[in-house]
Amino acid sequence: MRSPPATSAEEGITGKVHIDAGSLDRLRELLGVFDENMQTIARELGLAFHIDGTVVTLTGDEAETGGAVLESLLSVLETGERIDKGNLLYCISLAREGRAGDIGGIMKDVVAVTARGKPVKCKTVGQKAYVSAIRANTVTFGVGPAGTGKTYLAVCLAVAAYKAKQVEKIILTRPAVEAGEKLGFLPGDLQTKVDPYLRPLYDALQEMFGMETYARLMEKGVIEVAPLAYMRGRTLSGAFVILDEAQNATREQMKMFLTRLGDGSKMVVTGDLTQTDLPEGKTSGLRHAVNLLKDVEDIGVITLSERDVVRHPLVMRIVRAYEREEQRKRRTDKK
Repeated sequence: MRSPPATSAEEGITGKVHIDAGSLDRLRELLGVFDENMQTIARELGLAFHIDGTVVTLTGDEAETGGAVLESLLSVLETGERIDKGNLLYCISLAREGRAGDIGGIMKDVVAVTARGKPVKCKTVGQKAYVSAIRANTVTFGVGPAGTGKTYLAVCLAVAAYKAKQVEKIILTRPAVEAGEKLGFLPGDLQTKVDPYLRPLYDALQEMFGMETYARLMEKGVIEVAPLAYMRGRTLSGAFVILDEAQNATREQMKMFLTRLGDGSKMVVTGDLTQTDLPEGKTSGLRHAVNLLKDVEDIGVITLSERDVVRHPLVMRIVRAYEREEQRKRRTDKK
């Protein structure tokens, strides 16, 4: 609960905001270990803070923004989620845009439940838009950097659709394109060779179904994980189909895949256009398809950014560094 802001020109303080956490237990969760959360907020916004009972007082030019951050974090705690470095920094960035209130609504929506009973929820505005697009459209493109949850959320929605009997099977596929490595030197047949490339899909499925159910459904053919080349000539009906790492599909492969769509099916296509492993001169089928189909009815296109990265906060900084380098390269190429 927030009290009205105060100002004190004599002390050089332009703003003061009081936030009541409501209870000591909630205050401890809000502050973090050794007040780590508050220290981060104070450092990022240039604020001073004081704690009296369950009330946190913020002073400084951005006291109002800091108050909005604390209120959004309290709403996160109300959803049963814990505060970590990632969602703390995200709350601060939203508050700076005057959108701090968005975070509570994002985390109230349960996308799916894992085999261990843990609810899977969106953590960013971009993720929420992505999940909403998948639910609303027959075909959805999710484009963005690593760590934004594109593949994981798509798998979660696929499992939820199967459990709700909306689809009869789940089909997961990726292009068999080497990321600087040679498949030919790996032992075994093509399926065995591409299995390492499909590992993120296996991991997500096993978390959602549990090992025993996952193995049984794989054996029955309810879950199918295969290279993109295996999709040719098929009609995929009554299935939730996910094409992962689609930036490595050619234009011809993308057209082939999208035209496999059958009755009662839903398709999700994910990829990162900054990590294309196609040979020099080959246009990414994902880039072409997004530009070509973005205005077609019943097709959703969602672009995620570094702000939607939900891995370690360092991943966000790494993504930003690479994006800055890519922008410098484009500017140099234009000269």
